[in-house]
Order: sequence, then structure tokens, then C-alpha cells
Amino acid sequence: MIKNLIVLASLVFLLNACSNETKKEEWTSWVYPDKSNTKRSMKNGVYKNLEECKQASINKIEELNLTKKASYKCGLNCTYHENMKTDVCKKIAK
Repeated sequence: MIKNLIVLASLVFLLNACSNETKKEEWTSWVYPDKSNTKRSMKNGVYKNLEECKQASINKIEELNLTKKASYKCGLNCTYHENMKTDVCKKIAK
């Protein structure tokens, strides 16, 4: 009985490890034209790494001529949550 449980647990562990692919990183950029009003934002694209996301955000802020007034954030592997009506990210960085 114990031997069967150990074999079963090992099998579950191996199957989980094999099927657990590492998800590709995707960083979503949000620009806040007025950093004091975080309810107003604009999605600025999805990028393959954090540095690209940061640079694209800064470029957009400069393009809008809002360097002193605007802010941004980058979110890792974000998905839209229907019940919350917002994007949920694994990690947020600036």
C-alpha cells in the first residue's frame, strides 16, 4: 500500500514537471498621462522583456510631451479578469 502511494506520488510529480512549461515573458506597458490620476491610463503595447517595456513607455511619454507630468508601469504576463474588469499581472515593475 505504502509502496503504491510512493509510486503514484512520484508519477504525479514527474508528469507535472514534464507538463509545466515555462511561460514566455510578456510585459505590458501602461502610460498614465497624469500620474496623480491612475484611473486614466493608456495601454502602450506588449513587449518581450522588461527593458523594452520601460523604454517604450518612456518614449511614449516623451512623444506626448508629458515627461514631468506622466508616469508608467509594466506588467508581467497580464491577463484580463472578466469579473474584476481589469488586467491582472503576475508582477508589476517601473
